[in-house]
Formats: sequence, structure tokens, C-alpha cells
Amino acid sequence: MTVASAPEGVLRPISAGVVSGLVGFTSAFVVVLSGLAGVGADPDQASSGLLAVSVLMGLSSILLAVWTRMPVTVAWSTPGAALLASTGVVDGGWPAAVGAFLVTGALIVLTGLVPRLGALIAGIPASVAQAMLAGVLFQLCLGPVTGLADNPLAVAPVVAVWLLAMRFLPRWAAPLAFITAAVVIAVDLAASGTSIDPATLVPQVELTGPAFTLAGVVGIALPLYLVTMASQNVPGVAVMTGLGYEVPWRRSMLVTGVGTVLGAPAGGHAINLAAISAALAAGPEAGEDRSRRWIASVTSGCLLVLLGVCSAAFGALVLLAPAGVLPAVAGLALLGTFATSLRASLAEPDEQLPAVVAFATAASGIAIAGVSAAFWALVAGLVARTVLRWGRGSAGSAARVAAGVRRE
Repeated sequence: MTVASAPEGVLRPISAGVVSGLVGFTSAFVVVLSGLAGVGADPDQASSGLLAVSVLMGLSSILLAVWTRMPVTVAWSTPGAALLASTGVVDGGWPAAVGAFLVTGALIVLTGLVPRLGALIAGIPASVAQAMLAGVLFQLCLGPVTGLADNPLAVAPVVAVWLLAMRFLPRWAAPLAFITAAVVIAVDLAASGTSIDPATLVPQVELTGPAFTLAGVVGIALPLYLVTMASQNVPGVAVMTGLGYEVPWRRSMLVTGVGTVLGAPAGGHAINLAAISAALAAGPEAGEDRSRRWIASVTSGCLLVLLGVCSAAFGALVLLAPAGVLPAVAGLALLGTFATSLRASLAEPDEQLPAVVAFATAASGIAIAGVSAAFWALVAGLVARTVLRWGRGSAGSAARVAAGVRRE
């Protein structure tokens, strides 16, 4: 490498890491805050949870990148946060949710240690799992529509910027929608004369003692674990495999599982392998020299830690937003995931009816015996699939969690 090319060999992965971190954080932090609030967190506890997952996914990205010398990137579970937003407060309240986060982390660790657990998850048909996720996302994706109806002057600029960005700068669509929302909030604050107490901008860790309840484990932990595995870890491995990297499965599960356990008492719900932001850090944008692309993941991790320190400010921004603005931002950020899940759930004709049953159950938002609709969606989809396939053999597709993954 020449002296002239050396700076570029470092600057390109650094710039790719900055883009990865910014896109990953700004496109979904509203969903994380909404999810934590959905299961009972007060504003301080939700900000603490955002701080926990941001810092831990940043540190985990740095650790795995340095450890493996590969651009392995860690993110929070955006589909998991969407699941929480639609779940509601379970028996035991916020402490039960914290207990469920701990159980989720323990299950992720076990997935890295016990191959049979991954095989068990692989037995859940992809169509049913993706339909459950699509049903969970459906209510949140209505945010832009209901926002336009309730508060068109505040929400319309956000939707317009997002739509134009999807046409010309699709990667930045969600971040630009958030920036537009921030401008709308600033204008609203200036017009109303509302001031911000500087004390509310100081990051704080709010520790909560966990409570372990049946509703928390069945209604939160199990669906959160399944969604995190099927919608984050598996696509994350697929993205990296497509870019020519063999993800160290066991190390990745151990790091993200332990990170989830550590973040749970502070309100963090789950961290996992990144998918979209992984493509930004591990792709050609990070430079032609593949041996240096791990620097992008380190850069992304450092930026995520810094953004996590600002979690209180982001939490305050959510509290001050005009009605409908932040739900619209969250819904716009999830539309792509919703479309992907819906498409995957209906890909095979023989799987469509069970998938629709699972989707309708999850979208209903029902809670039976204190257990959320996501769990009952899986049950309903699997029962419908079993009955409809009775006597027809076991042919069909299933979600293979460990496909293409090297177990270490």
C-alpha cells in the first residue's frame, strides 16, 4: 500500500462506520423508547434502557470486531422493541418485563452453548414466525396514517420528507424523518414558549430489581427471544455470509447474550447481530481492503456509545413532541421490516392460511391469561398449520437458525 492510499484505507471504513452507527440509531431509537414504555417503563426508566442497549451494543461491536478482525456489528432488537410496544404491561409490571429481558439474554447465551436449542428454534416455520412479527408491526405502522388524521400540520412534513428520501436517498429516509420531526418539535416548543430543564438531559441509569412471572416469561421473554433470533440474528448471519464473512456464531451469541443480561436491570431489552447496519459496515462502502473493514464496526461502536450517553436528551425529545409525530416516525421506520415480514410469511402458497391466522391473532392485540398476543399468534398459527397439513407429510420450509453458521 502506498503512502497516498494509506489514509483512504483507514478513512473509508471510519466513514462507513459513522454512517452505520447514525443510521442504526436514529432510524429506530423512537421504537425502542416506545417499546420500553409499552411494557411499563416510566420516562426515566425508558431513557435508562435506551442508554443500556446503546452502550452495550456499541461495546459489543468493538469487542467482536477486535476479537475476530471482522466487521461484525451489533444492534438492538428493533423488531423486539416493536413487539414490546404492542404487548402492554404484563402481570408484575415493569419489574416483570426486566425479568423477561434477563430470561431473553440467558436464552441467547444458551443458543450459543447448546446447538440443540438452535435446532428447536429451527422447527418453527418461517411463515408463522414472520406472520407473527408482521402482525405485531401492523399497529405501529398505522402511526403515520393516524398521525396525519389527528395532527396533519405536524405529521405531514415528516411523511413528505420520508417519502422523498425513499425516492432519492433510501438509506437515509428514516434518519431524515427523525430530523424533520426534531425540527417540528423545536418549532412547536418555540411557539409555545416551553423551556427544557437542563437536569433532564443528564444521562442516568435506573436499576430495577427483576420479577419473574409466568406472563413475563411466556408473554415477553419467549416472543422477544424468537423475534430477535428469527428477525435479527439469522438475517445478520445471512448478510455477512453474502458479503463473504463467516460469522463466529458461538462467540456472537455469547457476547450479545451476556450483553443483554447485563443491560436488563437498567432497562435494556435485547442486543443482537445487526442486519442493515452490518451491510453498511461490512460492504464495499467500507473500502476495498477487506482486512480493514473491521475498523468500520469499531467506529460504529464508538459512535453508538456516544449516542447512548445522550439518551436522556432523546428521551426528553420524545416527551416534548406534538401528538402523533413520534408514532409517525416509528411507523415509517418499521414499514420496510413490515413489508419484508409480510412477504416472507406469504411466500409459499401452502403456508399462507396458517400465516394469515398468525398475523390476524398478533394484529388483534388480545391478551389471554395475561399473556400477550404474540405468543397466542404462534400457537394459533402452529395449530392451524398442523391441522391443515394433517396426513400430508412434513414437507415444507422452516426457519433454519443455524444455517450457514460455524459453531465454535
